[in-house]
Amino acid sequence: MDTATLDPSTGRPLPPDAIQRILHLASPIHVYSIPPISSARGHVAATWTANPAHHIFTCRLRVIETALPSPAPNAPDTVKVDVVLEDPSTGALFAAAPYTTRAIVEPASDSSRFFALRVQDPAGRKATLGIGFEERSEAFDFGVALQEAEKAVNGGAGKDGKGGGKEEKKEEKRDYSLKEGETITVNLSGTKFGKNRIRPPPSTAAQGSGEGKSLSSFALPPPPPPGAQEVRKQNRLSAQELGFDDGQFGEFS
Repeated sequence: MDTATLDPSTGRPLPPDAIQRILHLASPIHVYSIPPISSARGHVAATWTANPAHHIFTCRLRVIETALPSPAPNAPDTVKVDVVLEDPSTGALFAAAPYTTRAIVEPASDSSRFFALRVQDPAGRKATLGIGFEERSEAFDFGVALQEAEKAVNGGAGKDGKGGGKEEKKEEKRDYSLKEGETITVNLSGTKFGKNRIRPPPSTAAQGSGEGKSLSSFALPPPPPPGAQEVRKQNRLSAQELGFDDGQFGEFS
């Protein structure tokens, strides 16, 4: 049977109209047996790699989003995300972690390439495994995929990638620019600026009229729109914002 039609966490067949999307794929991933957290520092990856006996498997990791059609008409699809560890050669399921909350994946406190993953078997039994990426860039992409997974689970993204059936509020765009012939009148009376007005120098007076220009005649142009580089800079998430750091144990040991 085609693995694309199987539930990534149980290996059971999915409905024929279910849709899957791979949010992240990485290999090789190293899997460790790890002790429970014993201090407020959290999970320490150095304690996993120090003892070779803690390394139990080398696998492939996939983050898979699955949209399941709702049996009720006009109802949004059910969306779930699984972090799946598989045999890199055969694709056989080793362990899976249904991603329902951020606590399912916890970053190690001393390295940006190691995470504690809370896996669950079909019977509901849970265990925590350590996983390590050999490349820091793949670990960073894994964190980005988890952000995408959180949006899908919380927002219920459906088959079309939009919010699963939820109506999106469209922001009404209003034009606040001045039309031709329109001016802005600013009343400064009653303020400290109105009481202590600074008279413009004679050079600002209108020629031939004997009157100074009113403030309302100065219509400032709107600021220029941000350039593409500025937009990309604003939208780009830094490694620090995603909770990554180089750490003391930056290289895989």
